[in-house]
Amino acid sequence: MSKGTIVFDLDGTLVDSAPDINVIADAVLATQGAAPLTLAQTRDFIGNGAGVFVSRMMRARDISDTPALHASLLKDFETRYRTATQHSVLYPDVVAVLTTLKDAGFKLGLCTNKPMAPTQAVLEHFEIGRFFDAVSGGDSQPQTKPDAAPLLNVFAQLGDGTRLYVGDSEVDAETAQNAAVPFALFTEGYRKTPVSELPHTYVFSSFADLPGIVASHS
Repeated sequence: MSKGTIVFDLDGTLVDSAPDINVIADAVLATQGAAPLTLAQTRDFIGNGAGVFVSRMMRARDISDTPALHASLLKDFETRYRTATQHSVLYPDVVAVLTTLKDAGFKLGLCTNKPMAPTQAVLEHFEIGRFFDAVSGGDSQPQTKPDAAPLLNVFAQLGDGTRLYVGDSEVDAETAQNAAVPFALFTEGYRKTPVSELPHTYVFSSFADLPGIVASHS
């Protein structure tokens, strides 16, 4: 019997994928003769899915965001993105904490706006797919975060028990609010807003502290 259900965001929460996304964005921009993005810009643009990222990238380099050109650059971006894992890294203690929570009887899920193909590539590369009983990507259903539907769908697949959502960003905080689910904010990801201004139930800067938060919540 599950002790409870915990759903995680992926980029900026479990894995720092910004370096890979930065390399991909720069390669796509180069096809337009445009200057590369900084890593800081890349981090700022992550969170609302690949389509929004490409739009932000195009605006940052004064590329006209016409439907045809956006579609072309998005296709190029997604093709390169599908297997991009070379520069990504897990945040410290992620594997140990996922192991601890799983062994303790919690049902774990993943809800990300990252498309499913690169999501699966990351899960396989870091060998963490085994921890998750349900996974939702940015193209798994019509809605994406901050709409509550993807998160609630993952929780529904996990079954009954206390609920906790773990994420790092404004999008995650809004998603948790829309889903009326308690939210644990990881402060070391891609947020742009001060912690004090982001709605959250719990806050942590090290994954080593998450089991204690889960214990107090459960």
